[in-house]
Amino acid sequence: MSFESAYSYLKERGFSDRVITFDVSTATVALAAEALHTEECRIAKTLGFLLSDGPILVVMAGDARADNRKYRNTFHEKAHMLSYEDAVEKIGHAPGGVCPFGVKEGVRIFLDVTLKKYDTVFPAVGSSNSAVRLTPNELESLLPDARWVDIAKDQ
Repeated sequence: MSFESAYSYLKERGFSDRVITFDVSTATVALAAEALHTEECRIAKTLGFLLSDGPILVVMAGDARADNRKYRNTFHEKAHMLSYEDAVEKIGHAPGGVCPFGVKEGVRIFLDVTLKKYDTVFPAVGSSNSAVRLTPNELESLLPDARWVDIAKDQ
């Protein structure tokens, strides 16, 4: 998996024309914002966590940070971030390109409410040099099994 699986996922749903690839790294929020000439808050970063019943992804605004209390109240477990190896094995994308598109079966996806503040956001597309421009509603429609959560620290 990786860019090819994420791109294929988006192409099957009519969004491949929104995919942007770069000659520079977009592996961090800061690098992605610089490459896209946008604010860090508009980068839709995807965080991988491991729950007792399997891996999850949480997509949130680039400037948001997970709140441990809210996370525990939502998922009823302490937050355990996926390691590099676990992200590749359990999600199908390496850190720097983790995204909610084209992931392995059984990965549950959550969208943090911080994304709703913006008219467009830019998640990665499975590689450390890609992004896709979407509205939060389009992101939600691309991920019909995703659920909205509020796990970010109050800003």
